[in-house]
Amino acid sequence: MRDYYEILGIERSADAEVIKKAYRKLALQFHPDRNAGSKDSEDKFREATEAYEVLRDPEKRASYDRFGHAGLRGSGAGQGFAGFNFADALDIFMRDFGGFGMGDLFGAAGRRSGGGPRRGSDMRIRLPISLAEVAIGAKKTIKLKVNNPCSVCTGTGAAPGSATVRCATCGGSGEIRRVQRSFLGQLVSVTPCTTCGGEGERIERPCQSCGGRGIEQDETNIDLDVPAGVSTGDYITLRGQGHFGGRGGVRGDVLVVLEVEEDPRFVREGADLIHDLAITFSQAALGSEVEVPTLTGAARLKIPGGTQSGRLLRMRGKGLPQLQGAGRGDMIVRVMVWTPAQLNAEQESILRKLAQVEDKPPRAGEGEARGFWDKVREALGG
Repeated sequence: MRDYYEILGIERSADAEVIKKAYRKLALQFHPDRNAGSKDSEDKFREATEAYEVLRDPEKRASYDRFGHAGLRGSGAGQGFAGFNFADALDIFMRDFGGFGMGDLFGAAGRRSGGGPRRGSDMRIRLPISLAEVAIGAKKTIKLKVNNPCSVCTGTGAAPGSATVRCATCGGSGEIRRVQRSFLGQLVSVTPCTTCGGEGERIERPCQSCGGRGIEQDETNIDLDVPAGVSTGDYITLRGQGHFGGRGGVRGDVLVVLEVEEDPRFVREGADLIHDLAITFSQAALGSEVEVPTLTGAARLKIPGGTQSGRLLRMRGKGLPQLQGAGRGDMIVRVMVWTPAQLNAEQESILRKLAQVEDKPPRAGEGEARGFWDKVREALGG
């Protein structure tokens, strides 16, 4: 599923006004009234509306910024666009903008939201964590190479004692406006000034240490807390700890994408864990109490007498914690009756005696023919 900020084409630091303008631009571009019969445009219109509905809401946005799409589970968003009603998307557009007119058809592309400090680029890193760390949460330290303010010019890009001067080309506005006339009226296009790069000012004498960029690269360590219950693909946003923007700019963000390592002892199903347990025939027939591994240490499990191979036993609360929720999942133990490959003389003698008095197994079709995952779904829902 695509990142909502990427869908709207905005920075993660964008304020409510920038979010609204970005959505309006996309909604006008892909609105069905302009793209009659286009399924692709309809999907993009719905996609942009979902992104807008999340990012315009401070509570949903905060949850999304910290945990990604996983943070929206149960909120009605982030469940995929197939479940997001297209009629509702149109209603949302009408609610906030009331449709569009001729002014939107001609000239909307020329408007500019205004300048501001140059923002540094975001950093995206992958952080592996173990399933055991998912169970209790973890404290991690990550090492990054980031762009910091130049130690000589303190990030201004200007040599000590030098100053910046207003750009003569754009008059300090940072943009060039061109007006064209047509039978439809006056069209205005706005482009960044090529002389000053859209900043409205230029450096009189660049810093020799950084070449006027205002940045230098350095290594830094960042501590972060990984909450319990996360999944692969969830991410944590560290605001303002990414690259410095240079020349008086601001820092970008660090996006830490989590990758949960597999544990050969368990299969994960949401907050529940599945474990295969091998037991002997006597343990299955007579019943016993055995030790099974969990993510927080060994636990005791009672095997009822007459247990069949493939039976699923539930250990409540021995799974993973729910992300941003109360309670824990369960561990489902699949019991497998182990058959020894070789027997000693005493074992063979005992089994031959047993063969003379044991009952015959049921014929095919007399028992349940359900597969393992059918049983798992039943156990998880039980």
